[in-house]
Parts: sequence; structure tokens; C-alpha cells
Amino acid sequence: MKFTAIDFETADYYRDSACSVALVRVEDGDVVDEVHRLIRPPRSGFVFTGIHGIDWPMVRDEPGFSSVWEDVRALTDGVEFLAAHNATFDHGVLRACCEANGMAAPDLPWRCSVEVARTCWGIYPTKLNLVCAQLGIPLQHHDALSDARACARIMVEGGKTGKQSME
Repeated sequence: MKFTAIDFETADYYRDSACSVALVRVEDGDVVDEVHRLIRPPRSGFVFTGIHGIDWPMVRDEPGFSSVWEDVRALTDGVEFLAAHNATFDHGVLRACCEANGMAAPDLPWRCSVEVARTCWGIYPTKLNLVCAQLGIPLQHHDALSDARACARIMVEGGKTGKQSME
């Protein structure tokens, strides 16, 4: 099984406002590569600094999405799927950022670690911090790399239960 867990943090209510991205590549249950990058979003107004701690001065001099994605997208090459906790959100951010930058989003299936937590362990509610607490997974919530690592671990552990097909 090869997949990449991905997590975005956004600056504002628009899906194209990614200000941080992390990717964690997993092959046969082991993390083989990971990357975290800050991104200069298309607008300088930040709404979610209080959640993730990222503000405009931190990203003002960082590259925009297209440059960052060109640098990190190799972690998705040859994988069977992308995974995220609340995959609808991260899928939407990736699609919106690619569209805003005239780029094609990866044509890969998505799997959601929220669904894995519900199916494999009956965990409700399924906020990432609550799932990680129940499973003993370390987490610095809303740090993109920590969130992506946690998602990857949930997916791997879920696959071991036999209740969730990763195929």
C-alpha cells in the first residue's frame, strides 16, 4: 500500500487560501518521506491565525501555491490514494488552489481518516485531536505536518484492523 497523507491550513474562508501544506508518504505501513511548507496565500488577510498560529508576516516572503506544489507534488507520484482527516476539506483546498493557479489537481482517489476512525474503532466525535487522544497518537493540532503524520498513522492502524480496506 502506497499513499500520501496531506494536510492544509488556510488563511481565510476561501479554499484557495492555503498558507501551509504538509505531505507524508507511506509505503507498506512505513513513512518514507515527508515535507512541510509555508505558502503565501493570494490575500494578506488572515482569519484563522488563532487556530494555526500562522499570520501574514510569517508567509509574506514565502512562495505562492504553484511554486510550493511544484516542489512537493512528487510525494504523490505513484501512490494509490491521497488521505486526509476530513478529506472533503483538504481535497477542496487542493482543487481550489490548483484551479486558481491554472494547474491540474492530481487525479487520485481520496480516503478519509474520519471514516476510518468511525469504521474501525467506532470513534465519535471524530475531530482529529479526539481521535488521536483515543488512539494514543501524538499531535500538535493544526500544525500541518503533525496533522498529516496523525492522519497517516490512523490510516495505517485502520488497515491493520481488517475492518477497513485500504485497497
